[in-house]
Amino acid sequence: MRTMSRWPIRSLLGLRALGLALLALAGGASAVQAQTGPPRMALQRVLPGEALERPLHLAEVPDGTGELVVVEQRGVIRRFAPGAARATVFLDLRDRVSTAGNEEGLLSIAFHPDYARNRTFLVYYSAAGPRRTVLARFRAPAPGRVGDPASQQVLLEIDQPYSNHKGGQLAFGPDGMLYVGLGDGGAGGDPHGNGQNRRTLLGSLLRIDVNRAEGGRAYAIPPDNPFAQARDGSRPELWAYGLRNPWRFSFDRATGTLWLADVGQDEVEEVDRIVRGGNYGWNIMEGTHCFRPPTGCDRTGLELPISEYTHADGHSITGGFVYRGRALPGLQGRYVFGDYVAGTIWSIPADARTLTAPQPLLASGLLISSFGEDAAGELYVLDHGGGRIFRLVAAP
Repeated sequence: MRTMSRWPIRSLLGLRALGLALLALAGGASAVQAQTGPPRMALQRVLPGEALERPLHLAEVPDGTGELVVVEQRGVIRRFAPGAARATVFLDLRDRVSTAGNEEGLLSIAFHPDYARNRTFLVYYSAAGPRRTVLARFRAPAPGRVGDPASQQVLLEIDQPYSNHKGGQLAFGPDGMLYVGLGDGGAGGDPHGNGQNRRTLLGSLLRIDVNRAEGGRAYAIPPDNPFAQARDGSRPELWAYGLRNPWRFSFDRATGTLWLADVGQDEVEEVDRIVRGGNYGWNIMEGTHCFRPPTGCDRTGLELPISEYTHADGHSITGGFVYRGRALPGLQGRYVFGDYVAGTIWSIPADARTLTAPQPLLASGLLISSFGEDAAGELYVLDHGGGRIFRLVAAP
């Protein structure tokens, strides 16, 4: 059975996407526009003097400077001002990050909501010996502009059976809790049944309180977590489960709604709106389709996606954000996401109530590894293959 790794090894589609991106930027061009039809939007190059190494995540530093950080898969985080040509090193963790698997590495960063005062942030990375996921807290001493690698405090380690499906997103919610996305642990088809097993953290979205430690943990369990008081062995950290490889989730800054993109297996990529305690179906279902068994599966109690597309249109979804900026008024209130292999950027209305087909916005030609959002609500796109950052802007 074929399984699509999150970082596919240069498939024909991936090579085509990278080639289109290079052609579009040949001759020093500063924007990538839609390949067909009149372009409505464009991607404007940011940090033009910097060739990044497999960028995966972008976030604004909440310290009033307006500067951004970008996470490189190899274990380095760089910091830069939006108008700068080059970035400086914010944190270097290459001495502890494992990139042995194509989907392993340093995967994301989340700044504490009170970062301006406590100077702490969280990172999620892969480690070896044994293969595991590490959630760790670091500190950036004031008034410096860099993090301290020696300040690491490990909050959580999770054994990983395979090298793929790591998830890896971190984000603080409007409630001040830290949300952590974890894939099913890898291989094809979830051979260990982790997606439907509430006794494991794999295949789930976690919600934890990193401001307190209790019960022998370096963090606390929010008492309103859906399984906080469970007596059946369910992990109290779980907020939602039944996920295959959640690759990027975000909170709508206007409504607090949690949006998550889950990478598909054989046929379907999906967008989910996450609810407390929700079971998102993997590996019983892939999107709205039965997976195991392939027909006649029991959908009782399962949360179905709000949008999906098949592998005729793309092979590896990358989640984004509900647009709340000002530069693109026609995009206001729409959830924007993309596909790593096809390079297409889509959107759907954030107020959709039934299964909604995605509307293409832009054929970028990029290997889209992540979207980012700044404090003003403007969106950025990361090109994993070309090592570049772009901002979504109105087409000239």
